[in-house]
Amino acid sequence: MKAPAKIGLVAAGYVGAVLIASAVVAIHAAATSGPDRQGAHGMYAFGDSFFFLAAFGVAAVVPTGAALFFLRPYPSFWRPLSIAALVIAAPGDAAVIEYLAGRSADAGSVLRSWSALAVLRILVAPLVALFFLLSAALAPHRSYRIALFGATLIEAAVFVYLAVAWVLPSRSH
Repeated sequence: MKAPAKIGLVAAGYVGAVLIASAVVAIHAAATSGPDRQGAHGMYAFGDSFFFLAAFGVAAVVPTGAALFFLRPYPSFWRPLSIAALVIAAPGDAAVIEYLAGRSADAGSVLRSWSALAVLRILVAPLVALFFLLSAALAPHRSYRIALFGATLIEAAVFVYLAVAWVLPSRSH
């Protein structure tokens, strides 16, 4: 298969992922329409945006996998990707520390502001981990797979740690 056909296939896959995610969000919005949605439309809009991002991330696994498969023969792609994955994953630990520090009762307003931003970083961790895991599975060399899998573990640990921290306190009430 020639390069333009590969690019077209991957692009079509992403268009399909956008359509699937849009349909999923539209179904969700229709199923949750009511007075609550009208009264808190800003919060629902954020939730729908985040839901779209999650649905798109899952639907985009196939075209992303195809793109990574087509890029297997190019070490000039995989070396920077494996380094970038570790650079992207490293601040995840800092986001957890910042979030936990911002939750303390004596935290200042600046620390609480940074803590709010840390939550956004933590919420995208599952999608980033999914990409890193897919990349690790398709990486052509062992060193790239190790770096990408390590980045996957960091992202997964960040999200799992905070998911447990969010769920366990709410169960005790």
